[in-house]
Amino acid sequence: MKVLLFGGAGYIGTHVSLAFLDRKDTVGIFDNLSSGLRSNVDSRCLFFEGDILDKERVREVLSQGWDAVIHLAAFKAAGESMIKPFKYSENNITGSLNLITECVKAGIKNFILSSSAAVYGEPAYLPVDEDHPKHPTNYYGYTKLCIEENLRWYSELKDFNYVSLRYFNAAGYDNDGRMLGLEKNPANLIPVVMEVAAGIRPNLLVFGNDYDTADGTGVRDYVHVTDLAQGHVMAADYVMKNQENLVVNLGSEYGLSVQQIIDSAREITGKTIEVQYVERRPGDPAKLVASSQKAREVLGWKAEHSSVDSIIASTWKVYEANSVKAGSLQ
Repeated sequence: MKVLLFGGAGYIGTHVSLAFLDRKDTVGIFDNLSSGLRSNVDSRCLFFEGDILDKERVREVLSQGWDAVIHLAAFKAAGESMIKPFKYSENNITGSLNLITECVKAGIKNFILSSSAAVYGEPAYLPVDEDHPKHPTNYYGYTKLCIEENLRWYSELKDFNYVSLRYFNAAGYDNDGRMLGLEKNPANLIPVVMEVAAGIRPNLLVFGNDYDTADGTGVRDYVHVTDLAQGHVMAADYVMKNQENLVVNLGSEYGLSVQQIIDSAREITGKTIEVQYVERRPGDPAKLVASSQKAREVLGWKAEHSSVDSIIASTWKVYEANSVKAGSLQ
């Protein structure tokens, strides 16, 4: 297979590239390096610097002939999307429409979207399955839903098929240590915990410890990035073989609480990890857990590396290596 990853130099994209490379596929990576790292791009990949807002550059690279395209080039910070909606509408919506349109024009029929559980919004029931109502509570989630809706229309109107992979919380790093570049400006819980452990931050803010959960802290569904990467390979195989659309969740199906993550990180890193408990954030549900039954039944996918210790240990290896190199590990 010859597959092109837009946004492939980012955290998830580089892991996806490894999954394809491991089975000897030809992998191209198209990235503007605004958040991705050139140093994380495997030497076996074909690399194309460019932006999805640049139609001519997208068209030029697509003309080289690809079996499938994977779109991972969206901005993803939910909080930022509420402050800078224009940034998200331009890149996530306009950029995605550019990419989809140019794929159709280039005769590329197989498209995989990196979507998000943010399309669902507040959970009406648990676990959240693909039929759950879609009412995004942040603009980022809306942009992902908008892309999905356009894919559905393009598929009806043109000879074009897609798989939309709705991630829950991506976490962890390659277990074989092949990915050592850290995300730029991380905002998610686990990278922040690692920064506290590495001495980069003084403490961790925990937003609420009085939820109706076993330990009072919020519970979320975390899935190891290696499991997500394998999901992309399976999605590409599926759409090429069946030439039909598919929308599936990719989640571990069991929740990890904030406190469980802190406790595991303390044990694995050997660090104290100072914590400050503060008030809940508005709109944060007590628990959000996926149903991945459809992914199991249709793709044969399951989360094999997504235990809390696997996620924390693989992440700490990378932070520890970077901190020792920078001389900041205490």
